[in-house]
Amino acid sequence: SEQLVESGGGSVQAGGSLRLSCEVRNKADFRCMAWFRQAPGKEREGISSITTTDGSAYYADSVKGRFTASQDKAKNTIYLQMNNLKPNDTAVYYCAARSSDIFCAERIGISVGVYQIWGQGTQVTVSS
Repeated sequence: SEQLVESGGGSVQAGGSLRLSCEVRNKADFRCMAWFRQAPGKEREGISSITTTDGSAYYADSVKGRFTASQDKAKNTIYLQMNNLKPNDTAVYYCAARSSDIFCAERIGISVGVYQIWGQGTQVTVSS
């Protein structure tokens, strides 16, 4: 079945950058994909969503201006470029996908409940 494989996590100093990748294997029609994160003891938080048909994206206030979602259709991959990382960005980051693009580039697009397919998660640690 379809699978999302994440990579790119790691440890950086505050102010540094990382780029996460999420590759779709066994290609499927995912019109909406998103990035979430979950820190220990906290709820899973939606941070960005991207409509794969036109590239439109939505960002949570906590990452707006620092993180950028993008895609490479030839590689069946979406990315999350994370700049000016802060210690409270430390979390396990997950990508997710769904077939419908309804409300993708809106606040609902970063709601956990609308996604069915999830990546395995990749750890991002930001030290001060």
